[in-house]
Amino acid sequence: MKNKLFAILLLLILNINSNAQHLKTEPITKDSITTITISFVGDLMCHSSQFGYAMLKDSTYNFKPVYKYVKKYLSNTDFTIGNLETVLGGDSVQYRGYPLFNTPDEFLTALKYAGFDLLITANNHSLDLGEYGLRRTIEQIKKDGLYYRGTFLSIYDRDEVKIIEIKGIKLSILSYTYGTNGNLLPKGKRYLINTINLKKIKNDIIKSRKEKADVVIVYYHFGKEYKRHPTKYQNQVVDSTINLGADIIIGSHTHVIQTGKFFNSGNGFVAYSLGNFISNQRWRYSNGGVILTIKFIKNYKINLTSIENVNYIPTYVFKGKVKGKNSFIIIPEKYYKTSLVYPFFADSTYKEMFQSFDDTHAQFKYLDKKLILSMDKMK
Repeated sequence: MKNKLFAILLLLILNINSNAQHLKTEPITKDSITTITISFVGDLMCHSSQFGYAMLKDSTYNFKPVYKYVKKYLSNTDFTIGNLETVLGGDSVQYRGYPLFNTPDEFLTALKYAGFDLLITANNHSLDLGEYGLRRTIEQIKKDGLYYRGTFLSIYDRDEVKIIEIKGIKLSILSYTYGTNGNLLPKGKRYLINTINLKKIKNDIIKSRKEKADVVIVYYHFGKEYKRHPTKYQNQVVDSTINLGADIIIGSHTHVIQTGKFFNSGNGFVAYSLGNFISNQRWRYSNGGVILTIKFIKNYKINLTSIENVNYIPTYVFKGKVKGKNSFIIIPEKYYKTSLVYPFFADSTYKEMFQSFDDTHAQFKYLDKKLILSMDKMK
Protein backbone atom coordinates (compact mmCIF):
# COMPACT_ATOMS: atom_id res chain seq x y z
CA MET A 1 0.00 0.00 0.00
CA LYS A 2 2.81 2.40 0.94
CA ASN A 3 4.56 1.69 -2.34
CA LYS A 4 1.37 2.44 -4.26
CA LEU A 5 0.88 5.76 -2.40
CA PHE A 6 4.49 6.65 -3.01
CA ALA A 7 4.13 5.97 -6.75
CA ILE A 8 1.02 8.17 -6.94
CA LEU A 9 2.77 10.98 -5.04
CA LEU A 10 5.80 10.73 -7.32
CA LEU A 11 3.59 11.01 -10.41
CA LEU A 12 1.90 14.13 -8.97
CA ILE A 13 5.27 15.77 -8.28
CA LEU A 14 6.52 14.97 -11.76
CA ASN A 15 3.35 16.36 -13.27
CA ILE A 16 3.65 19.62 -11.28
CA ASN A 17 7.28 20.04 -12.36
CA SER A 18 6.32 19.31 -15.93
CA ASN A 19 3.63 22.03 -15.84
CA ALA A 20 6.01 24.52 -14.22
CA GLN A 21 8.63 23.91 -16.91
CA HIS A 22 5.96 24.34 -19.60
CA LEU A 23 4.91 27.72 -18.16
CA LYS A 24 8.50 28.96 -18.33
CA THR A 25 8.73 28.22 -22.04
CA GLU A 26 5.47 29.94 -23.05
CA PRO A 27 6.07 32.33 -25.99
CA ILE A 28 6.36 36.06 -25.17
CA THR A 29 3.01 37.73 -25.80
CA LYS A 30 4.71 40.98 -26.88
CA ASP A 31 5.46 41.13 -30.62
CA SER A 32 9.05 40.12 -31.20
CA ILE A 33 9.47 42.70 -33.99
CA THR A 34 8.38 46.34 -34.30
CA THR A 35 9.22 49.07 -36.82
CA ILE A 36 9.02 52.86 -36.95
CA THR A 37 9.81 55.48 -39.59
CA ILE A 38 11.42 58.85 -38.90
CA SER A 39 11.62 61.63 -41.49
CA PHE A 40 14.24 64.38 -41.49
CA VAL A 41 14.41 67.62 -43.43
CA GLY A 42 16.95 70.43 -43.42
CA ASP A 43 16.61 74.16 -42.85
CA LEU A 44 13.20 75.74 -42.29
CA MET A 45 13.86 79.41 -43.04
CA CYS A 46 11.61 82.44 -43.33
CA HIS A 47 12.96 85.35 -45.36
CA SER A 48 10.99 88.58 -45.62
CA SER A 49 9.49 87.73 -49.01
CA GLN A 50 8.08 84.52 -47.53
CA PHE A 51 6.08 86.21 -44.80
CA GLY A 52 5.22 88.97 -47.27
CA TYR A 53 3.61 86.40 -49.58
CA ALA A 54 1.87 84.73 -46.62
CA MET A 55 0.31 87.91 -45.26
CA LEU A 56 -3.50 88.14 -45.40
CA LYS A 57 -5.74 91.19 -45.62
CA ASP A 58 -6.29 91.22 -41.85
CA SER A 59 -2.49 91.31 -41.28
CA THR A 60 -2.36 87.70 -40.10
CA TYR A 61 -0.33 85.07 -41.96
CA ASN A 62 -1.03 81.74 -43.61
CA PHE A 63 1.99 79.56 -44.41
CA LYS A 64 0.03 76.32 -44.76
CA PRO A 65 -0.18 76.36 -48.60
CA VAL A 66 3.62 76.06 -48.67
CA TYR A 67 3.30 72.45 -47.49
CA LYS A 68 0.14 71.35 -49.31
CA TYR A 69 1.96 68.83 -51.56
CA VAL A 70 4.47 67.50 -49.00
CA LYS A 71 2.12 67.22 -46.02
CA LYS A 72 1.22 63.67 -47.06
CA TYR A 73 4.82 62.49 -46.80
CA LEU A 74 5.64 64.35 -43.59
CA SER A 75 2.48 63.18 -41.83
CA ASN A 76 2.55 59.53 -42.86
CA THR A 77 5.73 58.66 -41.00
CA ASP A 78 5.82 58.09 -37.25
CA PHE A 79 7.96 61.13 -36.45
CA THR A 80 9.24 64.14 -38.43
CA ILE A 81 12.15 66.44 -37.57
CA GLY A 82 13.39 69.71 -39.11
CA ASN A 83 15.76 72.57 -38.29
CA LEU A 84 13.90 75.76 -37.30
CA GLU A 85 16.37 78.36 -38.54
CA THR A 86 14.60 81.44 -37.25
CA VAL A 87 13.17 82.81 -34.01
CA LEU A 88 9.63 83.74 -33.03
CA GLY A 89 9.83 87.06 -31.23
CA GLY A 90 6.20 88.09 -31.62
CA ASP A 91 4.76 91.22 -33.20
CA SER A 92 6.19 93.50 -30.51
CA VAL A 93 9.40 93.25 -32.54
CA GLN A 94 9.32 94.02 -36.26
CA TYR A 95 9.13 90.93 -38.45
CA ARG A 96 12.24 90.60 -40.59
CA GLY A 97 14.39 88.18 -42.52
CA TYR A 98 18.14 87.90 -42.92
CA PRO A 99 20.43 88.64 -41.10
CA LEU A 100 18.48 88.82 -37.81
CA PHE A 101 15.30 86.83 -38.24
CA ASN A 102 11.95 87.38 -36.54
CA THR A 103 9.14 85.26 -37.96
CA PRO A 104 5.36 85.34 -37.37
CA ASP A 105 4.00 82.65 -35.07
CA GLU A 106 1.85 81.32 -37.92
CA PHE A 107 5.02 79.90 -39.48
CA LEU A 108 5.15 77.45 -36.58
CA THR A 109 1.43 76.70 -36.85
CA ALA A 110 1.98 75.65 -40.47
CA LEU A 111 4.82 73.32 -39.49
CA LYS A 112 2.51 71.59 -37.02
CA TYR A 113 -0.15 71.35 -39.74
CA ALA A 114 2.40 69.89 -42.18
CA GLY A 115 3.25 67.03 -39.85
CA PHE A 116 6.37 68.08 -37.96
CA ASP A 117 6.81 66.63 -34.47
CA LEU A 118 10.16 68.01 -33.31
CA LEU A 119 12.13 71.14 -34.23
CA ILE A 120 15.87 71.59 -33.89
CA THR A 121 16.53 74.98 -32.29
CA ALA A 122 20.33 75.02 -31.96
CA ASN A 123 21.68 76.95 -34.94
CA ASN A 124 23.54 80.13 -35.81
CA HIS A 125 20.31 82.19 -35.72
CA SER A 126 19.10 81.01 -32.29
CA LEU A 127 20.21 84.26 -30.64
CA ASP A 128 19.04 86.67 -33.37
CA LEU A 129 16.78 88.29 -30.75
CA GLY A 130 18.95 87.43 -27.78
CA GLU A 131 17.76 85.46 -24.78
CA TYR A 132 14.24 86.87 -25.17
CA GLY A 133 13.83 85.45 -28.67
CA LEU A 134 15.32 82.09 -27.70
CA ARG A 135 12.96 81.68 -24.76
CA ARG A 136 9.87 82.88 -26.59
CA THR A 137 10.58 80.50 -29.47
CA ILE A 138 10.67 77.56 -27.08
CA GLU A 139 7.44 78.66 -25.41
CA GLN A 140 5.67 78.93 -28.78
CA ILE A 141 6.93 75.50 -29.81
CA LYS A 142 5.59 74.03 -26.58
CA LYS A 143 2.29 75.88 -27.04
CA ASP A 144 1.84 74.22 -30.43
CA GLY A 145 2.46 70.79 -28.91
CA LEU A 146 5.82 70.17 -30.57
CA TYR A 147 9.11 68.93 -29.15
CA TYR A 148 12.32 70.96 -29.33
CA ARG A 149 16.00 70.13 -28.98
CA GLY A 150 19.12 72.26 -28.78
CA THR A 151 18.02 75.31 -26.77
CA PHE A 152 16.77 75.31 -23.21
CA LEU A 153 14.95 77.29 -20.55
CA SER A 154 17.05 76.22 -17.55
CA ILE A 155 20.03 74.15 -16.44
CA TYR A 156 17.62 71.36 -15.51
CA ASP A 157 16.07 71.53 -18.97
CA ARG A 158 19.54 71.29 -20.50
CA ASP A 159 20.79 68.41 -18.35
CA GLU A 160 17.65 66.27 -18.41
CA VAL A 161 17.77 63.34 -20.82
CA LYS A 162 14.57 63.44 -22.83
CA ILE A 163 13.56 60.09 -24.28
CA ILE A 164 10.80 59.83 -26.86
CA GLU A 165 9.23 56.36 -27.13
CA ILE A 166 7.43 55.38 -30.32
CA LYS A 167 5.91 51.89 -30.58
CA GLY A 168 8.32 50.60 -27.97
CA ILE A 169 11.45 52.09 -29.59
CA LYS A 170 13.16 54.69 -27.41
CA LEU A 171 14.80 57.67 -29.13
CA SER A 172 17.26 60.18 -27.76
CA ILE A 173 17.55 63.23 -30.03
CA LEU A 174 20.45 65.58 -29.37
CA SER A 175 21.28 68.86 -31.12
CA TYR A 176 24.34 71.14 -31.27
CA THR A 177 25.51 74.15 -33.29
CA TYR A 178 28.96 75.35 -34.32
CA GLY A 179 28.11 78.90 -33.16
CA THR A 180 25.62 81.78 -33.02
CA ASN A 181 26.94 84.35 -35.52
CA GLY A 182 28.86 86.13 -32.80
CA ASN A 183 25.75 86.77 -30.70
CA LEU A 184 26.86 86.20 -27.13
CA LEU A 185 25.03 84.33 -24.42
CA PRO A 186 24.22 86.22 -21.22
CA LYS A 187 26.81 85.74 -18.49
CA GLY A 188 26.20 82.56 -16.51
CA LYS A 189 23.65 81.21 -19.00
CA ARG A 190 25.65 78.96 -21.29
CA TYR A 191 22.98 76.32 -20.72
CA LEU A 192 20.63 78.21 -23.07
CA ILE A 193 22.08 76.61 -26.20
CA ASN A 194 24.11 73.51 -27.07
CA THR A 195 27.32 74.24 -28.94
CA ILE A 196 29.55 71.52 -30.37
CA ASN A 197 31.67 70.26 -27.51
CA LEU A 198 32.74 66.61 -27.70
CA LYS A 199 33.02 66.21 -23.93
CA LYS A 200 29.46 67.45 -23.50
CA ILE A 201 28.24 65.29 -26.39
CA LYS A 202 29.93 62.22 -24.90
CA ASN A 203 28.16 62.79 -21.58
CA ASP A 204 24.81 63.27 -23.31
CA ILE A 205 25.20 60.02 -25.24
CA ILE A 206 26.24 58.13 -22.10
CA LYS A 207 23.19 59.47 -20.25
CA SER A 208 20.98 58.52 -23.19
CA ARG A 209 22.20 54.92 -23.05
CA LYS A 210 21.65 54.82 -19.29
CA GLU A 211 18.05 55.77 -20.00
CA LYS A 212 17.83 52.76 -22.34
CA ALA A 213 17.75 54.70 -25.62
CA ASP A 214 17.55 52.27 -28.54
CA VAL A 215 18.57 54.94 -31.05
CA VAL A 216 20.72 58.03 -30.41
CA ILE A 217 20.25 60.72 -33.05
CA VAL A 218 22.63 63.68 -33.17
CA TYR A 219 21.58 66.67 -35.28
CA TYR A 220 24.44 69.09 -36.03
CA HIS A 221 24.40 72.62 -37.39
CA PHE A 222 27.82 72.91 -39.01
CA GLY A 223 29.83 73.11 -42.22
CA LYS A 224 30.62 75.75 -44.81
CA GLU A 225 27.66 77.45 -46.44
CA TYR A 226 26.92 76.42 -50.05
CA LYS A 227 29.72 73.82 -50.08
CA ARG A 228 28.34 70.53 -51.45
CA HIS A 229 30.87 68.27 -49.73
CA PRO A 230 31.71 68.06 -46.03
CA THR A 231 34.68 69.99 -44.71
CA LYS A 232 37.55 68.53 -42.73
CA TYR A 233 35.93 69.87 -39.56
CA GLN A 234 32.62 68.17 -40.33
CA ASN A 235 34.39 64.86 -40.94
CA GLN A 236 36.32 65.17 -37.70
CA VAL A 237 33.17 65.93 -35.68
CA VAL A 238 31.20 63.12 -37.33
CA ASP A 239 33.95 60.53 -36.90
CA SER A 240 34.33 61.50 -33.24
CA THR A 241 30.56 61.28 -32.73
CA ILE A 242 30.48 57.81 -34.28
CA ASN A 243 33.20 56.73 -31.85
CA LEU A 244 31.15 58.17 -28.99
CA GLY A 245 28.29 55.83 -29.89
CA ALA A 246 25.76 57.81 -31.95
CA ASP A 247 23.56 55.81 -34.32
CA ILE A 248 22.28 58.53 -36.66
CA ILE A 249 23.95 61.86 -37.47
CA ILE A 250 22.09 64.53 -39.45
CA GLY A 251 23.50 67.89 -40.52
CA SER A 252 22.22 71.29 -41.57
CA HIS A 253 23.53 74.86 -42.14
CA THR A 254 25.18 74.61 -45.56
CA HIS A 255 21.87 75.38 -47.37
CA VAL A 256 22.77 72.75 -49.97
CA ILE A 257 22.53 68.96 -49.85
CA GLN A 258 25.80 67.23 -49.01
CA THR A 259 26.88 63.62 -49.27
CA GLY A 260 26.78 61.03 -46.49
CA LYS A 261 27.71 57.49 -45.56
CA PHE A 262 26.78 54.38 -43.62
CA PHE A 263 28.86 53.12 -40.73
CA ASN A 264 28.89 50.20 -38.29
CA SER A 265 28.18 47.70 -41.07
CA GLY A 266 25.08 49.58 -42.18
CA ASN A 267 23.60 49.98 -38.69
CA GLY A 268 24.62 53.64 -38.53
CA PHE A 269 23.99 56.47 -40.95
CA VAL A 270 25.14 60.05 -41.47
CA ALA A 271 23.79 62.72 -43.83
CA TYR A 272 26.19 65.66 -43.59
CA SER A 273 23.59 68.23 -44.69
CA LEU A 274 19.99 68.03 -45.88
CA GLY A 275 20.06 71.52 -47.39
CA ASN A 276 17.09 73.88 -47.40
CA PHE A 277 13.55 72.59 -47.11
CA ILE A 278 11.95 76.04 -47.37
CA SER A 279 13.68 79.37 -47.97
CA ASN A 280 13.96 82.25 -50.44
CA GLN A 281 17.42 81.21 -51.60
CA ARG A 282 16.70 80.89 -55.30
CA TRP A 283 20.02 79.81 -56.76
CA ARG A 284 20.99 76.32 -57.88
CA TYR A 285 21.50 73.74 -55.10
CA SER A 286 19.76 75.99 -52.52
CA ASN A 287 16.27 75.94 -54.04
CA GLY A 288 16.00 72.18 -53.54
CA GLY A 289 15.77 69.96 -50.50
CA VAL A 290 14.93 66.44 -49.48
CA ILE A 291 12.72 64.38 -47.20
CA LEU A 292 14.96 61.66 -45.79
CA THR A 293 13.16 58.76 -44.12
CA ILE A 294 14.83 56.04 -42.08
CA LYS A 295 12.96 52.89 -41.07
CA PHE A 296 14.10 51.26 -37.84
CA ILE A 297 13.35 47.71 -36.76
CA LYS A 298 13.56 46.43 -33.18
CA ASN A 299 13.97 42.76 -32.38
CA TYR A 300 12.81 42.22 -28.81
CA LYS A 301 14.18 38.69 -28.64
CA ILE A 302 17.77 39.92 -28.93
CA ASN A 303 17.04 43.52 -27.83
CA LEU A 304 18.56 45.01 -30.98
CA THR A 305 17.39 48.04 -32.96
CA SER A 306 18.83 48.62 -36.42
CA ILE A 307 18.21 50.37 -39.72
CA GLU A 308 15.93 48.40 -42.04
CA ASN A 309 15.93 50.83 -44.98
CA VAL A 310 16.47 54.42 -46.08
CA ASN A 311 14.31 56.36 -48.53
CA TYR A 312 14.44 59.90 -49.85
CA ILE A 313 12.23 62.24 -51.83
CA PRO A 314 13.80 65.24 -53.61
CA THR A 315 11.88 68.49 -53.18
CA TYR A 316 11.93 71.84 -54.97
CA VAL A 317 10.73 75.25 -53.77
CA PHE A 318 8.47 76.97 -56.31
CA LYS A 319 8.18 80.75 -56.07
CA GLY A 320 5.71 82.58 -58.31
CA LYS A 321 2.09 83.26 -59.13
CA VAL A 322 -0.63 80.74 -58.36
CA LYS A 323 -4.09 81.91 -59.42
CA GLY A 324 -2.79 85.47 -59.41
CA LYS A 325 -1.33 85.24 -55.90
CA ASN A 326 2.35 85.28 -55.02
CA SER A 327 3.18 81.88 -53.54
CA PHE A 328 5.89 79.62 -52.18
CA ILE A 329 5.14 75.91 -52.61
CA ILE A 330 7.36 72.90 -51.89
CA ILE A 331 7.07 70.41 -54.76
CA PRO A 332 8.01 66.75 -54.10
CA GLU A 333 9.41 64.87 -57.10
CA LYS A 334 6.91 62.02 -56.74
CA TYR A 335 3.94 64.35 -57.18
CA TYR A 336 4.71 66.11 -60.43
CA LYS A 337 4.85 62.81 -62.38
CA THR A 338 1.30 61.81 -61.50
CA SER A 339 -0.59 65.04 -60.88
CA LEU A 340 -1.84 67.94 -62.97
CA VAL A 341 -1.44 70.45 -60.15
CA TYR A 342 1.23 72.53 -61.82
CA PRO A 343 -0.47 74.52 -64.61
CA PHE A 344 1.18 77.61 -63.11
CA PHE A 345 4.65 76.35 -64.07
CA ALA A 346 6.52 78.09 -66.86
CA ASP A 347 8.92 76.07 -69.05
CA SER A 348 11.89 77.69 -67.31
CA THR A 349 10.52 76.62 -63.91
CA TYR A 350 10.20 73.01 -65.03
CA LYS A 351 13.80 73.05 -66.23
CA GLU A 352 15.01 74.46 -62.92
CA MET A 353 12.97 71.93 -60.95
CA PHE A 354 14.23 68.94 -62.93
CA GLN A 355 17.80 70.13 -62.49
CA SER A 356 17.22 70.40 -58.74
CA PHE A 357 15.87 66.84 -58.55
CA ASP A 358 18.83 65.53 -60.57
CA ASP A 359 21.27 67.36 -58.29
CA THR A 360 19.68 65.71 -55.26
CA HIS A 361 19.83 62.23 -56.79
CA ALA A 362 23.52 62.79 -57.54
CA GLN A 363 24.22 63.52 -53.89
CA PHE A 364 22.49 60.31 -52.76
CA LYS A 365 24.40 57.90 -54.98
CA TYR A 366 26.43 56.84 -51.96
CA LEU A 367 23.48 54.97 -50.48
CA ASP A 368 24.41 51.34 -49.93
CA LYS A 369 22.68 49.11 -52.49
CA LYS A 370 22.24 46.29 -50.02
CA LEU A 371 19.58 48.38 -48.28
CA ILE A 372 16.15 48.99 -49.75
CA LEU A 373 16.44 52.43 -51.31
CA SER A 374 13.51 53.58 -53.39
CA MET A 375 11.38 56.67 -53.47
CA ASP A 376 8.45 54.42 -54.38
CA LYS A 377 8.64 52.79 -50.94
CA MET A 378 7.12 55.97 -49.48
CA LYS A 379 3.39 55.40 -49.16
